[in-house]
Amino acid sequence: MNLKIFAASYVLPVSSPPVEGGAIAVENGRIRAVGRVDELVNAFGSPAVHFPGCAIVPGLVNAHSHLELTHFPSWKLRKGIDYSPRTYVDWIIQVIKVRRALSRREIELSVAEGIRISLESGTTAIGEIVSDPSLVSCYSGSQLAGRLFLEAIGQDEVRCEQVLSGIASCLDEARNGPFRMGLSPHTPHTLSARFFSRLNEFARMRSLPLAVHLAESRAEVDFLFDSSGPIADKLYPFVGWQEHVPPPRRTTPAAYLDSLGILSPGTVAVHCVHVTPADVDILRKSGVTAVLCPRSNDRLDHGAPPVHLLKKAGIPLALGTDSLASNDSLSMLDEVRFLMERFPGEIAAADALRMITLSGALALGIAEEAGSLERGKRADFLVMEPATSISSGDINRHVLERGMLREVFIGGNPLG
Repeated sequence: MNLKIFAASYVLPVSSPPVEGGAIAVENGRIRAVGRVDELVNAFGSPAVHFPGCAIVPGLVNAHSHLELTHFPSWKLRKGIDYSPRTYVDWIIQVIKVRRALSRREIELSVAEGIRISLESGTTAIGEIVSDPSLVSCYSGSQLAGRLFLEAIGQDEVRCEQVLSGIASCLDEARNGPFRMGLSPHTPHTLSARFFSRLNEFARMRSLPLAVHLAESRAEVDFLFDSSGPIADKLYPFVGWQEHVPPPRRTTPAAYLDSLGILSPGTVAVHCVHVTPADVDILRKSGVTAVLCPRSNDRLDHGAPPVHLLKKAGIPLALGTDSLASNDSLSMLDEVRFLMERFPGEIAAADALRMITLSGALALGIAEEAGSLERGKRADFLVMEPATSISSGDINRHVLERGMLREVFIGGNPLG
């Protein structure tokens, strides 16, 4: 029988309470059972591989990533575009300048490096934004799982139809690929209302979930309200969209997307920094999941998402790293530790662990495969060694706050 048992001082299934002296049984890359080590050894007659003093936790889920930009820190140096933007729009313009100077091979190598870094830091599933449908093949041979969201940006109708045609062709080719697919209308200020509606209709026809950057910056809020500020004055002229500046909408990003029917169960709303209580109510009623990227928001000086308000409303929360264009690492452990430090006492350790595992998997629609240690799921798990004794106290906090990642397993096999 091709069955292995992995045991530790604790197993943290996330979907159920921690198991002291726990273990998981793995067969053919899938979890066969979770329970106490003595029970599983007796049930299956197989010896266990022990990790004393450690905890076994599910593989981490990065619910919002841009692995294409992994090499951004070195690109901006090599392309001579190394400066420190002081505003969101200045940063976006820098990203565009760098991206325009890249070869296809440079992007492919960046994706490969992002995949490697993600796996080695414990991420086993991602919600990845893919800017060019032709790059989907870069992910197919990896050990990662998750969902690829094909990004759409555009104002001109002819160009928008070309983008949608490319997306449709890619989806047909990727139908039987290892990743689930989705669409990512970029932001409320980088697509026309007509293109948003076309993409939403297309997504519904294909049963595709959406991921959209929402209320990330104050500049976006100003633009949606009265079509003013640096998005209208600097970004639109830079990309040649001067004629597409809309009349003042007198609304918020959340209310605008809601009016277009973009917000619905299955939609991932990323960032949600500059949302009002009324916006939060819209998000709650629409059934979206909010994916927070607190380190990216801090690095770009956007502020912090209103975690208390979102939690009080009962909006599901997950975490993402965004990219190395706006973050220092792709580690979800770094992300959740920053969140817990930034919002002390606001998020219980068990909830924080859920945000980087099961909540992320639910947000991406892959919870039957990932996010928790349960029978039938892919056997992706981590062995974590707490920095202090785990004989007492909150095991979730012991693991999250200063725990060290010892091993990563994908489908029951050590990461190679």
